[in-house]
Amino acid sequence: MKILIVNAGSSSLKYQLIDMEQETTMAKGLIERIGIPGSRLKQTAGDKKYQLEMPMPDHIEASKQMLQALLHKEHGVLKSMDEIGAVGHRVVHGGEHFTASAIIDEDCMKAIEENSSFAPLHNPANLMGIKATQMVMENTPMVAVFDTSFHQTMPPRSFLYGMPMEYYTDLKVRRYGFHGTSHRYVSERAAKMLGKDPKELKIITCHLGNGSSLCAVEGGKSVDTSMGLTPLEGVLMGTRSGNVDPASLQFIMNHLNLDINQMMDVLNKKSGLLGVSGLSSDMRDVENAAAEGNKRAQIALNLLYNGIKKYIGAYSAVMGGVDAIVFTAGIGENSPELREHVLDGMEYLGAKLDLEKNKVRGVERDVAAEDSKVRILVIPTNEELVIARDTLAIVQGLDGK
Repeated sequence: MKILIVNAGSSSLKYQLIDMEQETTMAKGLIERIGIPGSRLKQTAGDKKYQLEMPMPDHIEASKQMLQALLHKEHGVLKSMDEIGAVGHRVVHGGEHFTASAIIDEDCMKAIEENSSFAPLHNPANLMGIKATQMVMENTPMVAVFDTSFHQTMPPRSFLYGMPMEYYTDLKVRRYGFHGTSHRYVSERAAKMLGKDPKELKIITCHLGNGSSLCAVEGGKSVDTSMGLTPLEGVLMGTRSGNVDPASLQFIMNHLNLDINQMMDVLNKKSGLLGVSGLSSDMRDVENAAAEGNKRAQIALNLLYNGIKKYIGAYSAVMGGVDAIVFTAGIGENSPELREHVLDGMEYLGAKLDLEKNKVRGVERDVAAEDSKVRILVIPTNEELVIARDTLAIVQGLDGK
């Protein structure tokens, strides 16, 4: 079966077509500036590249152009839309409604909409993508795969905040966590690399990119994670602050006469690597500036290294040990320097890096020293494959009924 993976943003639409027989990617594309002048589509299918610029006022038109690109006589990979057996949609927030991926029906759509208050920038865009593809692919089954569902196995001691309980019972304020498909994929892949059953392992997964989160995976299940009610909590990120003392917000707002929306804008869009370095939200720019002697850039890096190190220590304590530490996503996979700094001094934990093996970017490898008790793994993430596998399993389950 061929499965189309759709990840819709407010003005963008990423897609990937996967042939599940061999789990190979047939084509991938990105549509940008939906509803904005200069709309464009870029698609890659093997050595075939295709670009299109035309007005795309909404996600419906973008979805039509996505399908036309996949069906293109010269640059496409399909002869008929009927070849697409199902569509898997990435949805950011499933709240407590979803502990696993789900077939998209009226109840599912309603729940996604209800959870939009937790992810106002993401869930409404995800819904637009779902509705648009439904309009152009009326008879194709569709599945929602949630960033939050993997973390629904966390116990109350991990997901509750130390606030009045009615904030949780009435408002559902709690830690939800994100990047669940990535944490799930790399933890399962780590178990295969080590030749062990996931149920036997204690793994700390570090998804480090423009948005970053860590996860404690014990027995194949998430037992704690660094992001919270929203993706703002946790370690320093590209433009997000990560953890701060909530009282500091009141202090800043009073002194600078900011309202809460302005303050949240600062924490989400003007902080992190960008805010501390004063240069860029891109790790590569900050690393290069630090190498040239920029002190603020080095401070930003040290904040990130230290934050990751603290979470690794905390999660090893929560699980009573750790068998493997996994680095993934844009920074985790591609920054040997970050891995070296984070793991420096971690020998007490049994984690010892091989500096030569660690000189890799974007490839799957065990970079731990031979005598390291804890394996240190670099694993490129593949969230689209997780979405495709879940979609296939659910659709086949429907066929079997």
